[in-house]
Amino acid sequence: MNLGNLSIIIPLGPYEDQLPALLDDLSVLGPDTEIILVSCGDKPLAPIRETGLRCIMAAQGRAIQQNAGAKAARYDLLWFLHADSRVTAEMLIMLEHSLAEAPEALHYFHLKFRKDGPRGMWLNEWGTRFRSQILKIPFGDQGFCLSKKQFERIGGFPEDAPYGEDHLLVWYARQAGISLRCTGTALQTSARKYREQGWGALTLKYQWLWFKQALPEMVKLIRGKDANPL
Repeated sequence: MNLGNLSIIIPLGPYEDQLPALLDDLSVLGPDTEIILVSCGDKPLAPIRETGLRCIMAAQGRAIQQNAGAKAARYDLLWFLHADSRVTAEMLIMLEHSLAEAPEALHYFHLKFRKDGPRGMWLNEWGTRFRSQILKIPFGDQGFCLSKKQFERIGGFPEDAPYGEDHLLVWYARQAGISLRCTGTALQTSARKYREQGWGALTLKYQWLWFKQALPEMVKLIRGKDANPL
């Protein structure tokens, strides 16, 4: 598997408890692959300092932590993963193929929720597929991967956004003419927050927030196309 020029960036929350499973998944990659854990506190790093992984510190906030990881990355390809993601060998193969075919694109995965949430999560999976495949708006839990050059070109994750830094990154990429490409396989993520906060309430909240954030970015995209007709 030729993913040796890849820097994997994983931001860690203050109470992260699902990282070991993801690191076990990533152990199939060769020693040349760089894994950067970006912590916002000392405690999450203590149990893993002896693993040989790169561990850096940043202020709390996913945008800040991911930008810090990107800045510290040694390699040309950046793959942003959430700590509750699960990775399979098939995913890695499909990512390798996708990168080979479109090295300048922003790559992402389909999303599959693990069975640790409420029964209605199949509707969220369907909605995610529609949003990312038809509307071309994937979210960060779908495992963004892009070149460091393209990431820096669009300014990275916006650190001043109150939410949706991953959503905004996609709009910045589209506004800059960067294509989006699905790898064709699914990344698994936890659905615990839907169980803990309520499936209906959290689903409606997320739909409203991304729609409200998307409208002004869509206007910018349309105006940009009008100003630069093909």
